[in-house]
Formats: sequence, structure tokens, C-alpha cells
Amino acid sequence: MNVLKFHFERRTAVLVAVLAALMLGLGLLGLCYGAQWAPPGKVFAVLTGSEHSVVIRDWRLPRVLAGLVFGAALGVSGALFQNLTRNPMGSPDVIGLDAGAYTGALVALTVLSGTSAQLAVGSVIGGLVVAAAIYLLSLETGFSGLRLVVIGIAVNAMVTAINSWIVLRADLEVAIAAVGWSAGSLNGVGWDDLGIPFTVIAVLLALMTTRAHAMHQAALGDPIAVTTGVGLDRLRLLMVLVGVGCTATVTAVAGPIAFIALAAPQIGRRLAGAAGIPLLPAALTGAVLLQGADLLAQMLLAPVALPVGVVSTAIGGCYLIWLLTKEVRRA
Repeated sequence: MNVLKFHFERRTAVLVAVLAALMLGLGLLGLCYGAQWAPPGKVFAVLTGSEHSVVIRDWRLPRVLAGLVFGAALGVSGALFQNLTRNPMGSPDVIGLDAGAYTGALVALTVLSGTSAQLAVGSVIGGLVVAAAIYLLSLETGFSGLRLVVIGIAVNAMVTAINSWIVLRADLEVAIAAVGWSAGSLNGVGWDDLGIPFTVIAVLLALMTTRAHAMHQAALGDPIAVTTGVGLDRLRLLMVLVGVGCTATVTAVAGPIAFIALAAPQIGRRLAGAAGIPLLPAALTGAVLLQGADLLAQMLLAPVALPVGVVSTAIGGCYLIWLLTKEVRRA
């Protein structure tokens, strides 16, 4: 048993190191790539302060950091909900939390003036309302992860229809902005957009880190978790709040970016060889996926940069087909 445990810990450590190296490599590539290629030496000089470049420091660096941090937040959010539901389909974008956060943001855009603070608050409230509705409906005859996923898919369809109605009823300029923002994009992200979201995500991730052990105990089954002193109701509530907070914070800045939260936890789990869904591999995998997808979005139709949500949806759709096919065969 000790040898097996050491093997898994070593494998996880190697995986974390590899993913961290990939993150740094993709981040460097993101700082170098643009309308005009910047050599790595110049990038390092700008980062250390020995040279000055508005393009690298004020345009490319915020975008790269947003891709890495937001990807990590989406990866953790997906891991939380997949641990909660014990289902690989239990991610925020599948069960309607992204759509709920988008609804809150649409209300801020169409009813209010659509400031950054209003978008952030509206996204969080919208995500929490949808999460509460799904969670309460799934508790009708005792908590069930499968029931939560099925109810979430149904709620997602209804909320998406509401979002379409809001966009159709909005003024033309607001509707165009809302539809463009709904694709999920890191284009134009600057330092002014990142201070509060980065702080919120850091607090949420730090909070969840303190309960990571209890979450993994709960993943082994309710009876084992209860015997080890885990308060399941409080833990589940915390997981929902942190997951919704991460998803809504990303949505408020970049719009709903699909499939990162669905794919990253499962890819991280398979690479780590873990029984449950560990948070750190999920976070690092999410960062790598989102930053890689954003680079592809910039390169495919250069010099025109696609919304990263278009690329993540295309890649995630292929992953979803593979996942559904595997689940059907297993059944």
C-alpha cells in the first residue's frame, strides 16, 4: 500500500512539474506572438524592467495571465462539480451555471449601465440562483449526482432560451455587444479588468485548498466521509459556492468560455492516475488548455483574433463526443 501511494504521489508530482513547464512555455509563446514577433530575449528584458514595451507589458501580458488564471479557475470549478456529482458530465457549462452567469450579465447590460462591477455582481447572482435551483430540485428525494446533472441539463436549456429572448428584446447595439461577448473572448483584456477578478479567484482557491482533503474523503463515498468526520452538507455548500464563484468571475470578464471546465478535470485525473479528481492537476490542465486555445484563436485567422470560446467549443465538442461514446459503451 505504501509503495502504491508513493507511486501515485510521484506520478502526480511529475505531472504537476510537466504541466507547470507547459504553462510557462505557452505563456512565453503568448508574450512573443503577435502582429510582430518579439524574441524571447526582449520579452525577458521587458519583464525584468531593463527594457520598455507597451505591446508586451500592457497588451500581451494581461492576456496571457488572464488565460492562465481563468483556465485554472475553470479547471477547479469543473473538478468541484465533478467531485460533487461523481459524474464526468457534471461541469458548470453542462449543468447551466455558465448560462445562469450569462443571464445575470445580460441583465446588467440591458437593464443597468453594464459597468464592470455590475457585470461581476450580476454574473455571480445569476450563477448562484441557477445553482440553488438545480441543487434544491436534486434534493427532492435525497442528494443524487446523476439527478443533479440531468436537472442541470434541463435548466441549462431553459436558461439558454431566456438568454436568447433577452438578446432579441434588447436594443441593437446592446444585442450585438451581448452576442459578441457570449462567445467568450480574451481580446482586449487589460490590467484594469484583472485586479478584482484575480483577487476573488485567489481567495476562492485558497478557501477550497483548506477543504481539499475533506473533498477527497467525500469522493470515496458518503459513509466513509461521515465516519471520518466530514460534514457533507457544509462541504457541498462550500463546493457549490466556490465553483459558482470561479465560473461567474471568469464569465464577468471574458464571457462564458465553454468546455474547459468539462475537459480539464478528467484529463488531469487520467494523467495523474488518481481515483478522485484532484484540484491541482485540474487547475494546471485548465490553464494549459485555455492558454493553448487562446494562442490557436490568435493564429488560425491571423491577423484577426478569434474569440477563444470558438476554439474551446470546437475542441470540447470533440471531447464531449468521445466522453459520451465511452459512457454509452460502459453502460
